[in-house]
Amino acid sequence: MSNPLLQLKTQGQSVWYDNIDRAQLVSGEFKRLLDEDGIAGVTANPTIFEKSISGGHAYDEQMKQLISEGKSTNEIYEALVIQDIRTVADLLRPIYDRTNALDGYVSLEVSPELAHDTEGTLSEVRRFWKTVDRPNLMIKIPATPAGIPAIEQALTEGINVNITLIFSIDNYKEVAEAYLSALENRNAEGKDISRIASVASFFVSRVDTLVDKLLEEKIKASNDPKEQEHLKALEGKAAIANARLVYQEFKRIFHTPRFETLKHSGAHVQRPLWASTSTKNPAYRDVLYAEELIGPDTVDTMPLETIRNFRDHGVVARTVDKDPAGAKAVLDALEKVGIHYDQVTQQLQDEGVQKFADSFHQLFAGIESKHKTIKETQSV
Repeated sequence: MSNPLLQLKTQGQSVWYDNIDRAQLVSGEFKRLLDEDGIAGVTANPTIFEKSISGGHAYDEQMKQLISEGKSTNEIYEALVIQDIRTVADLLRPIYDRTNALDGYVSLEVSPELAHDTEGTLSEVRRFWKTVDRPNLMIKIPATPAGIPAIEQALTEGINVNITLIFSIDNYKEVAEAYLSALENRNAEGKDISRIASVASFFVSRVDTLVDKLLEEKIKASNDPKEQEHLKALEGKAAIANARLVYQEFKRIFHTPRFETLKHSGAHVQRPLWASTSTKNPAYRDVLYAEELIGPDTVDTMPLETIRNFRDHGVVARTVDKDPAGAKAVLDALEKVGIHYDQVTQQLQDEGVQKFADSFHQLFAGIESKHKTIKETQSV
């Protein structure tokens, strides 16, 4: 148990891998992460698939076959991605079975183009769920105003959901409410709720990226050394404070009589999943966000670099519910200096949807470029 990644299990936290790359599946690197580092699930998004598919040659053979069959760009994209999702789901299935459906999930995201379209989202969710046909699949739906009702309906229908792009505490409460309502709907209909799984993906480091930028602007605009010092002291604090307050809400919501009733029927808690836990600012410890949000009933989804760094020098201790009063004080202090929580979190969600949409467009452009190159090669 000298590997800190394995030690996280003793604190009740699961580590999922934030990446899918066919080259790693073929080389065996992915399997080693499962066997040696205790990785217990996988998440992916349009940005990840854009890098994987456009960045190498692991998908070329399948693309050639699909092109020869006259498939469209969208059909090629879905065929490539669904093959990877099924492969990963099958590799994770023993974990899913061993943990009684707690871990062992792979996530597939609906098109970011549908972030503001409830019915469009539901249609794609149902289609992906049926096409992939694996019980350890989670469909990722963003926690936008249009996404919330889609989340509740999908869960009510028995589809596992990873709710993504959550930045604010109020938005987290909406997500938890959608989960509880869906369980109650199924329970009232006499349907099984013991195998319904959901995680609430709360984004972390992006909060500091934006808040630190706003603080830096205020520091530059000030001529008061004391004010500058106060502002500087707030840098790198918002993201962890925000996540820790969400965890307090998680504990409150899932220790109510309302949830206890569902628990008696076999329901599981909807675990908070810490997303965006890589450290963007080189001035901060490279495992800062991973170390400061460790605790029971949580998931941390890490990119490969963070996995390697945490394996090498991560420190494991229960930290996620440390000093909630101090966490609230940080957000209060930011409000007092004119950095408004609701504005920051809304901007981050809007930007998150746009970033994924941009990656989606780049992914399709990359597929079309490869499509052209392969066709030219075949015609020579």
